[in-house]
Amino acid sequence: MTSNKELQEKRMRGYFIEAASEILKGEGLKAVNVRSVSERAGYSYATLYNYFKDLNELVFICVSGFLNECEAMAAEQSAKHQPGKDRIKSSMKSLAGYFVQYPGIFELCFIERINNPVANQSSAKLIYELVDRITQEDFEHLIRNNIISSQTAKTTTLILKNSMAGLLLHYLNRLQPNDYKTFIANLDEQLTAILA
Repeated sequence: MTSNKELQEKRMRGYFIEAASEILKGEGLKAVNVRSVSERAGYSYATLYNYFKDLNELVFICVSGFLNECEAMAAEQSAKHQPGKDRIKSSMKSLAGYFVQYPGIFELCFIERINNPVANQSSAKLIYELVDRITQEDFEHLIRNNIISSQTAKTTTLILKNSMAGLLLHYLNRLQPNDYKTFIANLDEQLTAILA
């Protein structure tokens, strides 16, 4: 049975996590500091330290939440496809859509450095393995059905990771291509070539 103290602690942590997540989604990592998060949560900045070791811990929790949200969105949007290449393609389009919708999260995940080396390693691993987690079931299906080899699956996953990050980096930070419709067309063309 959960005590009132545990419920209170969970609720308070939730306020700070929600506040930090909102700031990260809307304004990016540069806008996140102890004071801005605490003000958004409705508490003094000293209160944050009662529930988190430091701001890096809070940011790591937010990154984990964002990646879970991204994975859930990809799973939901690709659910109508049978396991395999079409579902991988749909999942990657969903992943791109998530980061286009939340460019601050893309920046946090793929551009910014998190100062705490321990949190940075944990975050980096979560971020680096995002494509693996989203596509794992589909690649296992392709290998099981002798459509591709396990080495081809490994190489294709690596290419997907790098090409998705590159496409999004160019689009979100350099506006190349300069419109979303062309970006999606380029993404579709690249995914078709990678998964051929």
